[in-house]
Amino acid sequence: MTIELSMLVPHVPSMCHQDQVPVFQQDMAAGMKEIGKRLQRLKPDVIVLVSCHWPSTFFHYVDCTPVHKGILTAFEAPDLIKDVSYHFPGDEELANELVSAGQEAGLQVQGVNDPYYIWDYGSVVPLRYLVPDEDIPVINLSVTLAASLEETYKWGQVIAKVLRESEKKVVFVSSGALSHNLVRGRHNVPTITEHAMDKQFIEFVMNKNYQEAFSMLPEYARFARVESGGRHLAMLFSMIENECVPAYHADGQSSGSWNALITFENTKTAETNETAVNEYVK
Repeated sequence: MTIELSMLVPHVPSMCHQDQVPVFQQDMAAGMKEIGKRLQRLKPDVIVLVSCHWPSTFFHYVDCTPVHKGILTAFEAPDLIKDVSYHFPGDEELANELVSAGQEAGLQVQGVNDPYYIWDYGSVVPLRYLVPDEDIPVINLSVTLAASLEETYKWGQVIAKVLRESEKKVVFVSSGALSHNLVRGRHNVPTITEHAMDKQFIEFVMNKNYQEAFSMLPEYARFARVESGGRHLAMLFSMIENECVPAYHADGQSSGSWNALITFENTKTAETNETAVNEYVK
């Protein structure tokens, strides 16, 4: 089939429990819940998710585990995320196809099939909103620190080719922030300079100037300390075709970082071609 929908989603720890979300992050929580309802209508066969909180050193990892089940206590924030259970199906067959395709392309890709592997909160937090019934298969991908943005984009292109040639209906999720120069205090926003770069990047994206946004990534990542060096964004760009329609749903701060919720819909399956481009980035 095709990649029906791609998205950039936040995963800030304070959003893990809906009844504890700070006021300045509630728009993002509400936006993800609405997208979750949309996924229930779309009924995708699989979600492929890259998380900034699965940082691998040398290899691009693909989680091929047939069943994802565990209890997460986040080592970074055990006060906010403690004893959080999850239980999702995987897609071992498609995950193995991704591994094989990556290796055939000459990339350092390995599969992980381990029922004891515990998900990170970059996976768990957004999926609690997007798939509350835990009934859609998930394939997780790492961000690889030894890989450049260009290599990560190439790996994403390999993944996208496999997904588009699959008979399955796919949703791609990029879980991570934009500017990410963290400071104490969840209410803090990025600096004026960092946020100016956030705004320029988002303006490129919302105007469908995807090549300009990608070209901006290296310096943007360096100066604004974009999460994972922007690797999750490089992979997202490899999924987005020129005709994809961007929609801006919500944004908010978290300890000096800036987080945005943006979807990119394939025009062949779009429910509407109207895009919110006038009011974004506070």
